[in-house]
Amino acid sequence: MLSEIIIIVVRGIAIGSIFSIIAMSFNVVHNATGIFNFAQGNIFILGGFGAYLLANQVGLEIWLPVLILVTLAIGALVALQGWITLLPLHSSVEQDSWLISTVSVSVIIGAVLLLTLGPFPFNVQGPVPGFRLMGSKTPGAYGLAIAAMVAWYLVLRFFLRRTFTGLAISALSQDFDAARAAGLPVRRLQIAAFAISGLVAGSVGFMVAPMVSVSPDAGMRYVLNGFVAAVVGGIGNNTGTLIGGPLVGVIAMLTAYKIGGAYQDLASLLVLVTILMLWPQGLFGRAAARRV
Repeated sequence: MLSEIIIIVVRGIAIGSIFSIIAMSFNVVHNATGIFNFAQGNIFILGGFGAYLLANQVGLEIWLPVLILVTLAIGALVALQGWITLLPLHSSVEQDSWLISTVSVSVIIGAVLLLTLGPFPFNVQGPVPGFRLMGSKTPGAYGLAIAAMVAWYLVLRFFLRRTFTGLAISALSQDFDAARAAGLPVRRLQIAAFAISGLVAGSVGFMVAPMVSVSPDAGMRYVLNGFVAAVVGGIGNNTGTLIGGPLVGVIAMLTAYKIGGAYQDLASLLVLVTILMLWPQGLFGRAAARRV
């Protein structure tokens, strides 16, 4: 019994690491623009399809160069999406067009994948060998997911706090008008934030493809749980996602073990409702002042 619980917790943390990474990609865009990119789930899955179409075909010996190529391509695609999404907003994000735009992109990506590759999930090989945990064989991608979460957290933390561009993007979360008055290229920084979110989600989708469902309809689950992880940790707070993501992942795994896999998303929604009722700003969020 104890060994089963340990396996569930470790695998839950690994799956939650994916939710955490998607939450980080949410935060990068939200801090720079004030909007949520609800296409992040399918962008993540797009990275998984990149692993299937390229890494599986050319062999694992050039896995790293293909990872870089796919990551850059997805980053460029999401930058284009950001430009299109922000185009009608001008200087305000109080309109609702961004919601329609991001959901539409998610639907379009899923539809294109469905029409070109079919509705079935695909198996992807990974470069990291499996390991034994309490006598049970665990795919190496689980360890890679946790490592990717920590690595991207540290990279984003350094970038946003130690580089000029990162500091400028961080400044946008404080006041758009002040940033524009200070001479910052607000729109270019916002598009750069979209590109960075694409690099994050796309690269991890590629790396952890062996442990996820690489199928056109899988994006909804990841965007839902990624959003829940962002809310649990506190919107805009990447440190909070290190707790929120694994927490949601462990709860989902325990739900699947005790009740059934069909109830995992319901458990995530219950976590979301509970957090919003008890801690509206999330576990690590801060209350924001609002002018009335």
